[in-house]
Amino acid sequence: MTLCDYFSAADDEAAVAVMDTPGGPIPAGLDAISLKNIDPVVVIGRLETLMTGHGDGETGGRPPEAQLVSTPDGEGPLVFRLSDALTAALASAGPGDLARAAGPWSLTAELRQFQVDEATAAGVLDVLAALARRARSGGLRVYCWWSL
Repeated sequence: MTLCDYFSAADDEAAVAVMDTPGGPIPAGLDAISLKNIDPVVVIGRLETLMTGHGDGETGGRPPEAQLVSTPDGEGPLVFRLSDALTAALASAGPGDLARAAGPWSLTAELRQFQVDEATAAGVLDVLAALARRARSGGLRVYCWWSL
């Protein structure tokens, strides 16, 4: 099981600094949500494709999906930055947009493996979109602290 805490921070440096706090962004007191097994590369990459129409390698000149911003040390957690395009799409998505994305997103193999159904996926999208809205309103970016 992977621990994936999504959180907001001002920039990559501030996001990577959370690695100094045992347990990640939640114990660090950041605006964060815990989404076990919602990995920032495959699962969030699929969400980006659904929400923006881009992803899976098609970037239109912008950085692709989640970007690793921490330096892997082989043992500790990693920090990824979600794309600005996905953050904007989530922040501006209405309930209908999120509901439409939940069905196909729940069919992602990695979500099916953990028995994430459409209703659960919709709940995840609701909290992720709320985090994106708070981040955008504060001029922040969205990150994922990923740990085994």
